[in-house]
Amino acid sequence: MSGMYELAREKYRDLGINTEAAIRTLQQTPISIHCWQGDDVGGFENTGETLSGGIQATGNYMGKARTPDELMADFEKAISLIGGMKRINLHACYAIFEAGDAADRDALLPRHFEKWVAFARKNHLGIDFNPTFFSHPMVKGGLTLSSPDEEVRGFWVRHGIACRKIAAYFAKELGTHCLCNIWIPDGFKDVPADRFSPRLTLQKSLDEIFSERLDGVIDCVESKVFGIGVEAYTVGSSEFYLGYAASRDNVYDLMDSGHYHPTEVISDKISAMLCYFDRIPLHVTRPVRWDSDHVVRLDDELKEIATELVRNNALDKAMIGLDFFDASINRVAAWIIGTRNMQKALLHALLMPHQALKALQDGEQFTELMARQEALKMMPISAVWDEFCRREAVPDDMTWFESVKQYENDVLSHRGNCGNA
Repeated sequence: MSGMYELAREKYRDLGINTEAAIRTLQQTPISIHCWQGDDVGGFENTGETLSGGIQATGNYMGKARTPDELMADFEKAISLIGGMKRINLHACYAIFEAGDAADRDALLPRHFEKWVAFARKNHLGIDFNPTFFSHPMVKGGLTLSSPDEEVRGFWVRHGIACRKIAAYFAKELGTHCLCNIWIPDGFKDVPADRFSPRLTLQKSLDEIFSERLDGVIDCVESKVFGIGVEAYTVGSSEFYLGYAASRDNVYDLMDSGHYHPTEVISDKISAMLCYFDRIPLHVTRPVRWDSDHVVRLDDELKEIATELVRNNALDKAMIGLDFFDASINRVAAWIIGTRNMQKALLHALLMPHQALKALQDGEQFTELMARQEALKMMPISAVWDEFCRREAVPDDMTWFESVKQYENDVLSHRGNCGNA
C-alpha cells in the first residue's frame, strides 16, 4: 500500500467514503468486452460480404486479427492489462468452423462455438452473445426481420432462434447468464411510403424468436436512430423497442450510448428505466457527431453513466458492455484504454458522497451542491486507481503501454500493413 493511497484514503474518509469498499466493488463489477474491436467486425465466415448495416470501421492500422487464434491471443493480451472481472461479448459471425462443418447463420449450432467456451473457461470469462443481422447476402433491400419477403424474414427468424439456443449453451457450460442482444440494421435511405408495416412485421418476428423460454438467457433488443444508408427511417427505433420490451415478459431494452440523437445521453435515461425494469443492459461507446463507435474516453458522459448506476444502487442490475471499433490505432490498446476508462468512471462514482449531495438537492441548497460537485473533481482518485491496479496485478496508466508496444513489435507487426503505436 503506497503512501499516496494512505493519504487519499484519509481524505476520502473525511467525506464519509470508504475507499476499501470502493475498490472491492470495482473488483467485483464485470465489464463485457466486445471481441469485434480486434478484427474490425470481420468475423470468420468468409462469405465475401464487406461490413454493412450502416456501420463502419475506419482505418488500416497494422496487425488486425485474421484468425480465431490471433483474435484470442490479442484478447488475452488486452485482458492481462485490465484488472477486475471481465466477460467477452461475441457476435454470431465469430463462429469457428472445422473443415467440412460450415453452416449458414440460420443453422448455427453450439458446437460452432466450443472453442470460445474453452477460451472463456481458460480466462475465467462469462460470455454474452449477439445474433449478426448484417454483412450477409440475405440482407435484402436493407431489411432482415422486418422484410415483407417471407424467405428473407424466415431466414433471420431462424438465425435469432439458433443464437438464443447458443446463448443457453454458453450459460449452461459456464454457469453464468448470457445476455443475448438483438440489433438489426433495417431501415430506408429515403422517406418511406409505409413506416407501420415493417414495425408490425418486426414485432411478429421478435415474438417468434422469443417464443421459447431458455434457462440462463437474458434477452434484450437494441434500438438505433439511423445508420449509413438508412438515414431516413429505422424500423427498430427507441420508441418501438422500449414499447416492445415493456409489453413482453423477460425482454429488456438495451441502451447503446451512440444510438440516439446527438443531444441525447443515456445517463439521463438510466433512472427512468430503473422505474420499470430490473435489468439495465448497456453498450457503452463514444459517438462523435453520429454513431461512430470511437474508443471510450474518460469524458463527462462516461462518468455520468457510471454515477447514475452507482448512486441509484443499480450496479447489480446493470449489464455493462462496451461497443467500439477503431481500426486507425493499435487494436489491443483500444480495448485496454476503453475498458480501463469504464472502470475509472465507475471508481469515480464509487468515491462520491451521494447521500450528502442528495441531501443538498433535497434541501434546495443548490449553490453548495454545485460547489461540492466541483470540489470532488479535484479529489485524489488517481491514488485509489493505482491501488486498484496494484491489487489486481496490472500495470498503472504510465507503464502498461510499454507492454503493448512490445506485443506490437513481436506479434502484430508480422501480420502486415503499416503504422506506429
